[in-house]
Amino acid sequence: MIRAGIIGATGYAGGELVRLLLGHRNVEIKWYGSHSYIDQKYASVYRNMFRLVEDVCQDDNLTQLARQVDVIFTATPQGFLASALNEDILSGTRVVDLSADFRIKDVAVYEKWYGIAHKSPQFIPEAVYGLCEINREAMKGARLVANPGCYPTCSILSIYPLLKEGLIEPSTLIIDAKSGTSGAGRGAKVANLFCEVNESIKAYGVASHRHTPEIEEQLSYAAAEPVILNFTPHLVPMNRGILITAYASLKKLPQPDGSLALPTEQQIRSAYEKYYKEEIFVRLLEPGVCPETRWVEGSNYVDVNFQIDSRTGRIIMMGAMDNLVKGAAGQAVQNMNLLFGEAEDEGLRMPPLFP
Repeated sequence: MIRAGIIGATGYAGGELVRLLLGHRNVEIKWYGSHSYIDQKYASVYRNMFRLVEDVCQDDNLTQLARQVDVIFTATPQGFLASALNEDILSGTRVVDLSADFRIKDVAVYEKWYGIAHKSPQFIPEAVYGLCEINREAMKGARLVANPGCYPTCSILSIYPLLKEGLIEPSTLIIDAKSGTSGAGRGAKVANLFCEVNESIKAYGVASHRHTPEIEEQLSYAAAEPVILNFTPHLVPMNRGILITAYASLKKLPQPDGSLALPTEQQIRSAYEKYYKEEIFVRLLEPGVCPETRWVEGSNYVDVNFQIDSRTGRIIMMGAMDNLVKGAAGQAVQNMNLLFGEAEDEGLRMPPLFP
């Protein structure tokens, strides 16, 4: 059995981790860490866990936890893990961090966008960016996994094959993103109250959202050149889900007769199939079918598709997923499975919920 501990178990992502790990045949949760609910029964915080979890919430002592478990999940605010991590912890256990502390390789970029000083930059080089479909092999020997953000996961997977294959112009990328309110966390905020969110949709973090450099960094690796893009997220009055609509100009390709022509629909589809045909959790939809959040809710699946606009020479890339599962806890479990040699879909085989 894999002994697991969760710090931040009473946040939305932490609660989803509990739900998923309880369904994993080879995991035992040893520690339900929560700074806000120490000594309270976990099931009193999340009543859906009544008679399923009898444990009480403990504190966030990483050093003590590391001596008791094989893997630690940190579903915590930015800066927590960076301020607490040390070599003793990493030498005794694996860490899957759901915050942004180790996602960005350039510490100056992290500090600029997140507005805090990084307390343990010495661990950044060894942290593996935990987007399984792209970094699967690097994951297997990792001590520290930087679980990707929700917007970056959906954005990167929707765009990656076309950048990797050189089919779009990187400098023309624009990402329009929409998320349910659980993406803002469980903390009480006036802007997230029902009356503030219901019957409305709004953009936020315009030209300043902190997931922007994470998306740019990973897509730059794919393009083998720096990628700078526009990323605009929107808040939608629903509990779960992320929808990405990305736009880019198609790149003209050399033809046998020496001319240049835009990629065909089949060339685009073949690029997606090349990278995702064997993937368990990325579903390339049939032609003409647009991804919808309702068809991935509660699951670890990402639905992707595209539409060529021949009139403008541009392409629209689309993706949908559950921000709490593939965008957070599900991806963390998928990463854990890779770390410990489990089947990648263990604990994640549930189909999407509907309605």
